[in-house]
Amino acid sequence: MPDTLWIFGYGSLIWNPGFAHGQTRIARLEGYERSFCMRSIHHRGTPDAPGLVLALDEGPGACEGLAFEVDGRIAEETLEYLRARELISAAYLERVVSITLDGGEAVQAVTYVIDRAHEQYCGGLPLEEQAQIIARAVGGRGANRDYLVNTARHLTDLGLRDPDLDWLAARVDALSNA
Repeated sequence: MPDTLWIFGYGSLIWNPGFAHGQTRIARLEGYERSFCMRSIHHRGTPDAPGLVLALDEGPGACEGLAFEVDGRIAEETLEYLRARELISAAYLERVVSITLDGGEAVQAVTYVIDRAHEQYCGGLPLEEQAQIIARAVGGRGANRDYLVNTARHLTDLGLRDPDLDWLAARVDALSNA
């Protein structure tokens, strides 16, 4: 096992990693974009009323998130935890990717990307349709809107702007209070 394992988080891992880690660093992943492109049938929705969760979808842009440094001595148990959490329906694929940490250092990190061939993939939904789904969906880990709001707020706190998430958070708030 390596001395250090890096994990790249772009959604709920940013505000709820759930595993022991050392330092966290702002990081950038090229060639993938953060997107509500996965129907959630477990955590933020149900099979009958799916919600939406974020995934990394291949694209021309980049995604900024957090890199978590994990001591190599607990790397295997950390990966077991993440696999149980992230691979619950096999819609995500575990990948080792090259990320750039703030300061310019490139490291290899484990992250989870969407499997475009999986039935839960729903890339390209208009933002208004995403907002309508997120505003009403609830799953085993709670309301879909809470997932959105927590992610958008933590990205803002980190100085990482995501205009689509900001728009969605405002729109879902309006729908929820209508």
